[in-house]
Amino acid sequence: MKVAITGSSGFIGGALAASLRADGHEVVRLVRRPPRGAGELCWDPRSAGAGLPDDLAATPLHGIDACVHLAGAGVGDHRWTDSYKTEIRASRVLATSSLATALTRLDPAPKVFATASAIGWYGGAGGTTTFTEDVPAGQGFLARVVHDWEAASAPAATHGIRVAQFRSGLVLSPRGGVLGRLALPAKLGVLPRFGDGRQVMSWIALTDEIRAIRFVLDADGAHGAFNLTAPAPVTNGELTSALLHAFGRPDFPWLRVPAPLLKLALGEMSSELLGSARVIPKRLLEAGFEFTYPTIGAALAAELAV
Repeated sequence: MKVAITGSSGFIGGALAASLRADGHEVVRLVRRPPRGAGELCWDPRSAGAGLPDDLAATPLHGIDACVHLAGAGVGDHRWTDSYKTEIRASRVLATSSLATALTRLDPAPKVFATASAIGWYGGAGGTTTFTEDVPAGQGFLARVVHDWEAASAPAATHGIRVAQFRSGLVLSPRGGVLGRLALPAKLGVLPRFGDGRQVMSWIALTDEIRAIRFVLDADGAHGAFNLTAPAPVTNGELTSALLHAFGRPDFPWLRVPAPLLKLALGEMSSELLGSARVIPKRLLEAGFEFTYPTIGAALAAELAV
C-alpha cells in the first residue's frame, strides 16, 4: 500500500508513518517546508488545490492508495484568542477542503481519504450521557469547527473516494497530547484534579489509535465517522489517580485546581479540561476491532514504558 500522510511530524502522524513502514508499506509525507527526499512533497493548506503542482502524475502522490490527513493547529497549544480560533478553524476546514479537492485530480484516485476529527463534535457538556457516532453535533466553538471539518471532505466523497473521519479522544502518549503535558507533574507527585474531577474524559492509547486508523484504512466499505476512544471512559479524578499510580506516587484527592481559576487562566480553552463527554467506539466495535489496551491502567503502563 502507498499512503500519503499530512501531519507526519506530529506524534500521531509520526507513529502512523513508522507503523506503515515497518510493515513494508510506502509512505509519502506531505510537508510545509522544502522536501528533503523523494518520499516528501510540499503542500500549502491555505492555497487552492492545496498548493500542489498541476501535474500530480509527476509527483510522489501518483499511485497512492490512501491519504491520511492529520494536520491542524493544536487545540491545546495556545489560549483561544479570536485570531487563534480563526487559525484552528482554517487549519482544519480550509486545509481539508483544499486537499480533498486536490485528490480528485489524481488518476487513478486514491481508494480512501481518511481525516482526523475529534470528539469535540459532541460538545463538552455531556455529563453522564453516552455518545455514539449517530449523535448530532453539539454546541460550542469546537463542535461547530468539527462539524464543518468533517463536511469539508465532501469533494472527495462526491468523486467516489471512500471517506472516513477519526473522532479521536485524548490520545495517550508521553510524546505529546494531554499525557505529554501531565506526565511530568504526575512523576513529581503534584498532579491535581481539574475542577471537581468528575468530568468524563474519553481516551485512547496511542498504540490503539494507530491500530484503529489502519483497521479503517484496510476495511473495504468503512466510511463515515468512527469514534477513536477506548470502550471504558474515565473521570478526570480516575485518570489522575491512575497516572499517579503508574509513576508510583501517592494520590491526594484534595489537590485540585478550581474551575474558576482554570477559566481565568485559560479562558475558553479551559473547556478542554472541564468539559465532559462519555464517548463510546460503537462503530469500531461493531466492525470487529479489538482494543489492545481497553482499560486506563493497562494503557498507561504500556505507553509510559515505551
